[in-house]
Amino acid sequence: MHKVFNTILLAGSFSIALLACSGSKGVTQPGTTNDTSRVNGAVVNYWLSTGDQQSLLQLQPNSPVFGATTANGYTTIEVDSTQTFQEVDGFGYTLTGGSAQLINAMNATAKQQLLQELFGNTGNAIGISYLRISVGASDLNAMPFTYDDVPAGQTDLPLAHFSLEPDMAGGTGLIPLLKEILLINPNLKILATPWSAPVWMKDNGSFKGGALQTKYYDVYAQYLVKYLQQMKAAGITIDAITPQNEPLNPDNNPSLKMVAEAQRDFIKNSLGPAFAAAGLNTKIIVYDHNCDHPDYPLTILADPAAAKFVNGSAFHLYAGDISALSTVHASAPDKALYFTEQWTSATGDFAGDLRWHIKNVIIGSMRNYSRTALEWNLANDPNYGPHTPGGCTECKGALTISGVNVTRNVAYYIIAQASKFVPAGAVRIGSNQAGNLYNVAFKRPDGKKVLIVLNDNNTAISFNLKYQGRQVIPVLPAGSVATFVW
Repeated sequence: MHKVFNTILLAGSFSIALLACSGSKGVTQPGTTNDTSRVNGAVVNYWLSTGDQQSLLQLQPNSPVFGATTANGYTTIEVDSTQTFQEVDGFGYTLTGGSAQLINAMNATAKQQLLQELFGNTGNAIGISYLRISVGASDLNAMPFTYDDVPAGQTDLPLAHFSLEPDMAGGTGLIPLLKEILLINPNLKILATPWSAPVWMKDNGSFKGGALQTKYYDVYAQYLVKYLQQMKAAGITIDAITPQNEPLNPDNNPSLKMVAEAQRDFIKNSLGPAFAAAGLNTKIIVYDHNCDHPDYPLTILADPAAAKFVNGSAFHLYAGDISALSTVHASAPDKALYFTEQWTSATGDFAGDLRWHIKNVIIGSMRNYSRTALEWNLANDPNYGPHTPGGCTECKGALTISGVNVTRNVAYYIIAQASKFVPAGAVRIGSNQAGNLYNVAFKRPDGKKVLIVLNDNNTAISFNLKYQGRQVIPVLPAGSVATFVW
């Protein structure tokens, strides 16, 4: 990952109030299905997080109800459920090998409580519905490895030494942990991403950098087939795979450079046919890198022989603009889009990080047709480890874990503002962009509507929330995010 980040300083903090257009009713929790078809009088519950951390994913009292519209000079956000866009696959994080080690080191009670909070859907749970994992090590493992490492100078063309053992109980424990998580949420979707091919397949013989030699394209395709098959045998179905994490970044440890033409040819001639021959329906998602190069996925999607194997494209936002997803959508509207990584820094500011990530990662990606919004690593220790030699030393996880003590950091709340209220299967619906009130709306499978709003101003703002000719008038503190459910 690239160590580039935007921090925005916020001004002050404000208390929150909601002016209801008619009386007030009791609150309901997310996930209930007592939605009323009569908009007039429908209860609007909302949960608030503020940059000053005085409110963190807190259900607000005195839930208002929709009532008659009133003339005023406030900005209006109108939600239109007759306009429908992409279906949501989920919100979540990358479960790195380091994250798994830290969670597995907790005692059984503390570990189970944490997993229920992260992946459950009742009480204080935040309902994570999508995880990204590494095929072999990422840079947030203690050491680099693949599943077929052999002594220097040797090769393993039949993949006789292939083994998932580094991620089993004797290694990171990632695979046993995933099985525990799937007991809590069997519908969790998993994206798998390699940081490097086995070094004997690369032109530099190193975990860091280098390119995949063309003579090993077919062998590497079989390596990924074997990975998917053995994960399935272990009880873990991988929903999608990207051929390479950050293929234009050869400076990480581990990493591999794979230009667009190389990825196109690998998919067209090796990976796609190998998946088809093995009867695998795992999605192939291309690119998995920054928004400054939409030309990369478009190069692959422009080739019909490669594109027929491709489900969609994945993006990060360490460079470029989130609108790049819409650029790709306009050229290939039949292909899905995914937002798969954004870090928060050890030196970041909570208020600035909350504002920037909600605006770009949550609202921005969804308004630009993404089916997922994922933050980077789930957990780290107080020293921002584990990481490989040369790996990221400043990546702040959503959680800081020290023994059984868990600190919830800004990335926890960034994702939770969406994941707790917008389950997989929800559909993005229409809502107008209104000045500096960035927002995105959804209709859930249970019929309830969800609106996520960021006040990207340095003062509190009142606005009209309108739906089917009725309204409520929220007042949001500066730099705060609220999730409204009705």
